[in-house]
Amino acid sequence: MQKIKETALVWLRNDLRVTDHFGLYNATNKYENVIAYFCFDPAHYKNTKWGFKKTSAYRAQFLIESVIQAQKDLAEKNITLIIDNQNPVEGIADYVASQNIKAIYFQKEWTPEEIAIEDDLCLKLKGEVVFHSDYDQFLFHPEDVPMSLEQLPEVFTQFRKECEKKSWVRKCYPSPNTLDSSNYLNEEFRCPDLQELGFENKRTHPNTAFPFKGGSKEAKNRINHYFWESKKLSFYKNTRNGLLGIDYSSKLSAWLANGSISSREIYWEVVEYEKSIKKNQSTYWLIFELIWRDYFKYISLKHQNKIFQLGGILNKKYEWENDSNILNQWIEGKTKEPFVNANMIELKKTGWMSNRGRQNVASYFSKELYMDWRIGAAYFESLLIDYDVHSNYGNWMYISGVGNDPRDRKFNIRSQAERYDGNGSFQKLWNQQTLFE
Repeated sequence: MQKIKETALVWLRNDLRVTDHFGLYNATNKYENVIAYFCFDPAHYKNTKWGFKKTSAYRAQFLIESVIQAQKDLAEKNITLIIDNQNPVEGIADYVASQNIKAIYFQKEWTPEEIAIEDDLCLKLKGEVVFHSDYDQFLFHPEDVPMSLEQLPEVFTQFRKECEKKSWVRKCYPSPNTLDSSNYLNEEFRCPDLQELGFENKRTHPNTAFPFKGGSKEAKNRINHYFWESKKLSFYKNTRNGLLGIDYSSKLSAWLANGSISSREIYWEVVEYEKSIKKNQSTYWLIFELIWRDYFKYISLKHQNKIFQLGGILNKKYEWENDSNILNQWIEGKTKEPFVNANMIELKKTGWMSNRGRQNVASYFSKELYMDWRIGAAYFESLLIDYDVHSNYGNWMYISGVGNDPRDRKFNIRSQAERYDGNGSFQKLWNQQTLFE
């Protein structure tokens, strides 16, 4: 097929990879000249109405590392990554004009902030470029799930069983074509550092369970270690509720969140592992967790802005509190529950918290303190390295009784601490951190 001689732009957001990429694959197949664009949108680094930054230093640093790696990977394909720091609508429009861009490829989003930017961009460039987008962040593509969005079950198990029985995971996109070197722009685009984004430099805490760097290369290194070198994948189901160390879980969520790796890539790697090493409940359970991740994306797609509303997708009315003193005690790890405190201090010091910890501190926040769950969700959004809008708000709704938990459970914090930290080693490790502040 003869390529179009004009230029296409691939707009990167939460898809910071070169492999298994809808936009890069299709753009390089169709156009002779392709450039990529990523923006450190200033809106992402402002304070929220709750009083903390929308993005904290931990996630910002991981994002910086991911963008730098994406720039290197794209350079090997002779594709320039433009790194910008203004409103992306204005930034993209400027490059459309200066580079004579005729097509824009991007991953389709549906949450309000992203939709507003897309709508503004489409309006600004109407008639100037052709837009190409696709739902490129799912395990099961929306065209392949065995139900309409309106029929999407409100209980995860029903969704999972239907998809496992009637759907399939698509093959990964082939790597994009390597373009002619003359395509590369003769201009240096430098990634900002933490200070330029408004933060002090952060050192990695020596006790963190997530000492990893951002980027596609590190994501694949992690898979290689967790799957093929240590074979920890074979024990995932037994260890996934752990609290200490780097290998109690796969830790792949952070790279998934900013798209340094895709859920399809992980799925097919698990399949290969099952063929070559062992297939058991643990290998299945990692796929099970990928399906959970998909489910919250579909819930978000179905219910739209309801996932950000106080009553959640159930429109439930509770008497919620909004007490700044109680909030600060929870954030600082100064509640009456040592297990909650240890997890909150870990989050504050590292930008990471285990899945078990997240469920407990969220349950305590919403069902013991009766605090507005959206404040807790916003704090997680700020601090967590692996923040994903759909999983974060989906899980907070679920735990807080306004989402997809049919049993509306409440965690017994003391019992959970005894079960998962029986000797108190996790609590001792992190609760002592307050002594050094």
